[in-house]
Amino acid sequence: MKILHTADWHLGKRLDFFSRIEEQKDVIREICEIADAEEVDMVIVAGDLFDAFNPPVEATELLYQSLKRLTNNGRRPVIAIAGNHDSPDRIDSPDPLARACGIIFIGYPNAVIKPFQLDVSFEISKSDTGFIEIKIPHLPFPIRILSTPYANELRLKQYLGLGDKAENLNEVLHQSWKKLADEYCDSSGVNILTAHLYMLKRGGEILEEPEGEKPIKIGNADIVYSDQIPHQIQYTALGHLHRHQNIGGHPAPVVYSSSPLPYSFSEAGQEKKVVIVHVEPDTVARYETKSLTKGRQLYRKRFERVDEAVEWLHANPYTLVELTLVSDTFISSADLKRIHESHDGIIHIIPVVKQQELTINQKIPVNLEQDMDDLFRDYFKSKYGQDPNTEILDLFKEVVTNTKEIEE
Repeated sequence: MKILHTADWHLGKRLDFFSRIEEQKDVIREICEIADAEEVDMVIVAGDLFDAFNPPVEATELLYQSLKRLTNNGRRPVIAIAGNHDSPDRIDSPDPLARACGIIFIGYPNAVIKPFQLDVSFEISKSDTGFIEIKIPHLPFPIRILSTPYANELRLKQYLGLGDKAENLNEVLHQSWKKLADEYCDSSGVNILTAHLYMLKRGGEILEEPEGEKPIKIGNADIVYSDQIPHQIQYTALGHLHRHQNIGGHPAPVVYSSSPLPYSFSEAGQEKKVVIVHVEPDTVARYETKSLTKGRQLYRKRFERVDEAVEWLHANPYTLVELTLVSDTFISSADLKRIHESHDGIIHIIPVVKQQELTINQKIPVNLEQDMDDLFRDYFKSKYGQDPNTEILDLFKEVVTNTKEIEE
């Protein structure tokens, strides 16, 4: 069988002031097209469906429309779990209607999905806390899904009924997963784990959480190690880290699929993907990736001349840019206007003014008998190694004038 694994859609997310909703529509449509072209039997969305607990209406509509399309008119089960950006209650709320469409929402780690059958499609034949078994008519074997939506250490212990204070997060999850796998996951079916967690290979490199992401790793307490995954599991579909990677530490693949778009400038240059998993009973899954092409690329660019910056911006219109401008003097308003008029995707402009090196221990006498303007000029020169330009002086005078008016 084939499973499409994706995660971290973050619908409704902005990059600073810039809305990404149109890009999200394009890239989610691309994911739906890949699912159809590959004729996948199931889709897993491993958390962070939304970017906020209370997403905008447009993001909510996009989620439901997209998941419904992924079901292929109810013939393909779509499993979507909550991430740390999602409200579990919001994810669970459309459950009866969603199930009728072929969508299985799982908001909490202790969720129990009642068995049901769609008329011309699949059925949930068995269920338990954090577990479902799915039967699809054209497949001669069942698919078992262990699921762990996001929850912190305390909530996981509460939800999974393992409240001993001596138990750490790894022990809690290992006991829960092992119990389910031993009871339900034999070699006659396909056995999958999906979770929204910070997971590493034991002894492996610490992976950075995405810039701007709500962190779920506090020290080392919330790290889950892949050697806690039961041996019966043939593929682990993870969400949270936005870069595609197989973290290892288990005989079967343990994979972060990647987010569909780069959502911070720390992700600039990353290739975004979905994962197509090929799996059958009693074998280790193999997988391939499909690159996603929609959406604007993110760039961090650095220039020392405004003309060079403007030339690059004109040549790369469908991008989002963090622009660093290095110069000997502060950027004039005319140059800033030129830059902004050359491109509609400039998110940040970072001016870097080269400071003239002052002689060590050089002491510049300060004449306190000067008027306010001259004192400001001396301060600016001592701070930045150059005289303030006319625009900065005019701004200073405006501030001083307004302050006097307020005091009067």
